[in-house]
Amino acid sequence: MNNKLEFAQRLRDAMVAAGLEPRPGVLLNQFNINYWGRSVTFQAVSRWLRGEAIPAQDKLLVLAGILKVEPQVLRFGEAVSNSVQLHKQRWDEGIGYLERETFDAFLKLPAPQRKIIREVILTFAMVHGEADAQQGKK
Repeated sequence: MNNKLEFAQRLRDAMVAAGLEPRPGVLLNQFNINYWGRSVTFQAVSRWLRGEAIPAQDKLLVLAGILKVEPQVLRFGEAVSNSVQLHKQRWDEGIGYLERETFDAFLKLPAPQRKIIREVILTFAMVHGEADAQQGKK
């Protein structure tokens, strides 16, 4: 399935979840009432719902507000949003005060020194990974 068709399905599903009939006329009225810019046409909304086009960012934000969904979920789907959340959760849970303090100090260094520190860390990580692999063979 392509991005436009997937977006159209998410848009229709969000309309149903919001208690709206997934038809162009219904969405057109709701959209134009809430949009601060130039009104969109029936054809434009029809293209969104048929999977022929994805609205621009400003329009996507209005759609998300109307349908009470997060804009990134409407645009990209739950899977992408969940993946981002898992990564953020891993980052938040895996880092304590000392690591945060170290990262702050690292970010204050000039770029050449950050490069050296980054190379040292990556080298340690690579060696550690090889050591783990060697222990697994024993």
